[in-house]
Amino acid sequence: MGPLLTLLGEDVHYLVPLPVVLPLFAAGVKLALGIRWPRLQQWLSVGALTVVLVVGVLLMGAADQLGPQAVQIGGWEAPQGITLVADRLSALMVTVSAAITLAVLVYSIGQGMAGKAEVAPLSVYQPTYLILVAGVSNAFLAGDLFNLYVGFEILLTASYVLLTLGGTQSRMRAGAIYVVVSLLSSVLFLIALGLVYAATGTVNMAQLAERLPEISTELRLVLEVFLIMAFGIKAAVFPLAAWLPDSYPIAPAPVTAVFAGLLTKVGVYAIIRAQTLLFPGTQINTFLLWVAMATMIMGILGAVAQNDIKRLLSFTLVSHIGYMVMGVALGNELGLAGAIFYVAHHITVQTTLFLITGLIERRGGSTSLENLGGLARIAPTLAILFFVPAMNLGGIPPLSGFLGKVALLQAGAAAGTPLAYALMASAVLTSLLTLYVIARVWNSAFWRTPAEGMVAEPGTVLEYNEDSSDPSTAALGPGEAVGPSSRIGDASGPIATTIVTSAVLPRSMVGATVALVAMGLALTVFAGPLVAYASEAAAELMARTPYIEAVLGGSR
Repeated sequence: MGPLLTLLGEDVHYLVPLPVVLPLFAAGVKLALGIRWPRLQQWLSVGALTVVLVVGVLLMGAADQLGPQAVQIGGWEAPQGITLVADRLSALMVTVSAAITLAVLVYSIGQGMAGKAEVAPLSVYQPTYLILVAGVSNAFLAGDLFNLYVGFEILLTASYVLLTLGGTQSRMRAGAIYVVVSLLSSVLFLIALGLVYAATGTVNMAQLAERLPEISTELRLVLEVFLIMAFGIKAAVFPLAAWLPDSYPIAPAPVTAVFAGLLTKVGVYAIIRAQTLLFPGTQINTFLLWVAMATMIMGILGAVAQNDIKRLLSFTLVSHIGYMVMGVALGNELGLAGAIFYVAHHITVQTTLFLITGLIERRGGSTSLENLGGLARIAPTLAILFFVPAMNLGGIPPLSGFLGKVALLQAGAAAGTPLAYALMASAVLTSLLTLYVIARVWNSAFWRTPAEGMVAEPGTVLEYNEDSSDPSTAALGPGEAVGPSSRIGDASGPIATTIVTSAVLPRSMVGATVALVAMGLALTVFAGPLVAYASEAAAELMARTPYIEAVLGGSR
């Protein structure tokens, strides 16, 4: 990294806008091309996200060696202009999100969502997906609250389109719930923006870090509550998470994977930024500790009660958000470093598990535990792909999930308060129950011997009921072939509601999943450097000065 940065020069701030600009540019080109040259369009999408990944890695190196990198869009100096900032935290988030979205795109191409339909996926799915990526990057790099709000709105618009592709009744209903909740969060955020500007005369986060201590404690608390409520809905913390298990499982596997792995972490990132840069060490941290505890317990209890893998993973997603909020709320450097490490771990592992669930459905014909069995025998590769990230999510040593939980427990012990110890106990209980639900999935779907006819045979057509997310199977008769309209992504719609099971899974789907499994293992192998990076990021966040000086410079 050092020689490459030397080659690029010390002034690398021009790289900062690229994670936002490149996906938007690629989306615009694809919209202009329409349905022409589908293979070229696939390579354009993959190429754009590959470049974003490379830029993210370079920004991590630049932020680590040169400090936060800030760019003023259009040449307007802060705080009047739009500022994009890449410090250690935001650069890490951009890099991890780029890797995840690239893998999911490759997976979706294999599934047939992109490139096989005559019209819809090329003209709708891929551009919308790229716009989603741009919105995520914009949120991570935003240097002012209004630009952060814009990033959230880009996410809302693109995610609603992706969630409702296919136009089935269940997807439209889930999409409506998702949009209503997201709009509520956006309204709260917009109210908070107005209050913040009225109280301080700015929405630039670096300048807010200087001005917020000058206003009254009561007003500052009101502003903080509004922002935390808005971010909490997006992060899906309890009791603001009831919408998630009903919305995410309805979408196709790639969409669910990127939503579950990434979008909630944008809310977590916003909470981290608010509680370190804008409102450090406030009394609301005690309340957030209670929220973290409730999120862990209620989420994992919901997972215990589920018999569908998608819904089960959705509830584990909610519960593990509690670990990240715990690290932020403890208010010490160790807890913040643990939260940053755990965010990177959880994005990777949760996305991987949802992609594997899509493979399970394509091979076994269902995601219901009651209709699965024996997959370890008939699909051993699929069993291995599930086992590794599942154990990682459960926190089995020495995997990255275990390391992140240990860091958070050490931070709780360092805090030394009764509430911190209670939270540590909740964290351990949540981890044990996570292992329990993962073991139940393994036993039911992979290990037990299925009854005759329980698991769908290859070539089975899965017809989705309009009023349910569960497929019913209709086996093909002797000599019957699967027609083109029965495949996902063909003429039946943007994302067809018909799936055909297969003994041989598409190579790009398996390859993308293998890449994410390897990425999860890499977080363990390279845990030392990553933990050191997270610790330096935490120290930088708590110091605040490097960020403020990078943005404001001599304009203060």
